[in-house]
Amino acid sequence: MPTYIYQTIPENSQQEPHRFEVSQRMTDSPLTHDPDSGDPVRRVVTGGSGIKLKGLKRSTMVDKSSPAATACGCATGRPHRH
Repeated sequence: MPTYIYQTIPENSQQEPHRFEVSQRMTDSPLTHDPDSGDPVRRVVTGGSGIKLKGLKRSTMVDKSSPAATACGCATGRPHRH
């Protein structure tokens, strides 16, 4: 189950928000109130780990003799006629 971060929504600007974590199913509705204090809360969106992939892998094979290799079928080397 993923862990979500929530933050209380202070009633006035002098109060500091309180952050806490909750493990929930992805299908569960987000919390609206802090289970301990009853204060209203919002879910905090945090950055994730980005994955950067570089182009096609060498194991990827393209059958250039197939008309589906390109939209016009020109990978076959035969001229395209309308």
